[in-house]
Amino acid sequence: MARVTCDVTISLDGFVAGPEQSLEQPLGRGGDQLHQWQFEARDDDAAERAGILEAGAYIMGRNMFSPERGAPSGSWRGWWGEDPPYHAPVFVLTHHEGEPLAMEGGTVFNFVTGGIRQALQLAREAAGGKNVAIAGGASTINQFLDAGLLDELRLHISPKLLGSGERLFQGVSGQEFIPRSSRSTGLVTHVIYDLAPRESA
Repeated sequence: MARVTCDVTISLDGFVAGPEQSLEQPLGRGGDQLHQWQFEARDDDAAERAGILEAGAYIMGRNMFSPERGAPSGSWRGWWGEDPPYHAPVFVLTHHEGEPLAMEGGTVFNFVTGGIRQALQLAREAAGGKNVAIAGGASTINQFLDAGLLDELRLHISPKLLGSGERLFQGVSGQEFIPRSSRSTGLVTHVIYDLAPRESA
């Protein structure tokens, strides 16, 4: 059965991005060091890297898609160039309506103004029976966790400290995490949790 999953890399002190995020530093000060595991010794973590892009549709927050605030300019096309890695529909949570943005490789960014439940409904319809992945950032993941809408959380824990920034689990309560598996390589520890269903979800 299709699940709602989330892969997220975090620091030892619980941050997914550092402070002072900007166009020049989209992951904030020091945030890029969390992702060394994806680019160095790639064979060690090949299965986990492949799992990040196995979903049939994705959901992300506006701040993950764009450094812009307020109404979009119409010129921004994402951080990933003309061929983003998703190759599937992506639903961007925003307060501003926008036309779908079709990219190379099958990625289409769709802008959703109705909140996380509307985005999840649209993503499930678009996923064709595959999983729906919550791509980030921290605020979006926390909303899905707090609402009890996530089935599987895959944490990739980097042995780094950021001190401040965008914190995972901020404001999240009442959720039961069931450990399923864990393994460590040279640069990261991968931990997978199933999340117990909640009646309120």
